[in-house]
Amino acid sequence: MIEPDKLFQLDGGQKRRKLALTFGALERDIAGIPEKGMEYSFKSMSRADYTRKITEILLKDPKLPEDAARELRTLLEEKPFDELRVCNCARNHLLALIGTFPAEWDLVIAPHASPVDENGVVKERNFYPGVSVYAEDIRSPFNLGSIFRTAEGMGAEKVYISPFCVDPEQPRAVRSGMGCIETMGWERKSVEELPDDKPIFALETGGTPIEEFNFPKEGICIIGSEELGVSPQALKKATYGRVTIPMIGLKASLNVGVAFGILMQKWVESLSK
Repeated sequence: MIEPDKLFQLDGGQKRRKLALTFGALERDIAGIPEKGMEYSFKSMSRADYTRKITEILLKDPKLPEDAARELRTLLEEKPFDELRVCNCARNHLLALIGTFPAEWDLVIAPHASPVDENGVVKERNFYPGVSVYAEDIRSPFNLGSIFRTAEGMGAEKVYISPFCVDPEQPRAVRSGMGCIETMGWERKSVEELPDDKPIFALETGGTPIEEFNFPKEGICIIGSEELGVSPQALKKATYGRVTIPMIGLKASLNVGVAFGILMQKWVESLSK
């Protein structure tokens, strides 16, 4: 991190880029996940005072929109002072000013509860036995990570992925999965290799409305690719049936991760009855 006086002396474009990096480093430090060598270390002022000073520098930028400046001034006056929110808002206003918008893997998200205890032993995970999902040809690392995160959070036992699914260990998938890919059990299998001793159903259009679908106590739900949906081969394997989320919009389309979240909520709801 750089001293406020030095930041103030930089030219417009260079100053904005340096400020954006500084706010990002501060945000990570506040969230408890600082990058190595970027921990807050100024002894002459508290981190909160440093945050205030560099926010004041941003407020002097003539190109900062008035609504953005108004939001930052309000945050600076609030008590208690919310360092994290000030940093987040300032960084995102700066990125908009620069014309560089953050991708989902750039977001500064504090880690959730650790899956291991103080001795390094993986904690026992609660789940619904036999409840699994088969992700068929999911191409987006973000979507696959989101599917793992939902599966873990809602209590699925396992995630199966198809041979042409994106690698769950791809950095963006890991980032989106928020530690759930490492926690969940998963296997890469073809549709034909899925076990025959469990009910298998598909989340796809043209099926039974989700409110009417009779969810099994255990089984495998197949979700298809972002572009093509569930393949004909997978639909043939889904002998338990097909479940559909009714929609009334003109596009009638949902992101695959969002659709899977809706399905898991309904499935878990049926298991709790």
